[in-house]
Amino acid sequence: MAEYELDCLGEACPVPLVKTENKLKELEVGDTLIVIIDHSCALKNVPEWARKNNHEVEVEEIGDGEYEIFIDKTA
Repeated sequence: MAEYELDCLGEACPVPLVKTENKLKELEVGDTLIVIIDHSCALKNVPEWARKNNHEVEVEEIGDGEYEIFIDKTA
């Protein structure tokens, strides 16, 4: 199990979502992807998409308006 980081600071939807989808395709089951975002649309769309695809998701605020979305690849 490995951990990967995807920096999407300053990027608006749908860019963070597309980057997240593409990166997750490269990962193995059990790996964790940490997506760093600062856009409210991505804060809603990325976790929602990941949950719909049966991945485990946690969101943590790391700064003023900046968030880390932890996605554990389960399938």
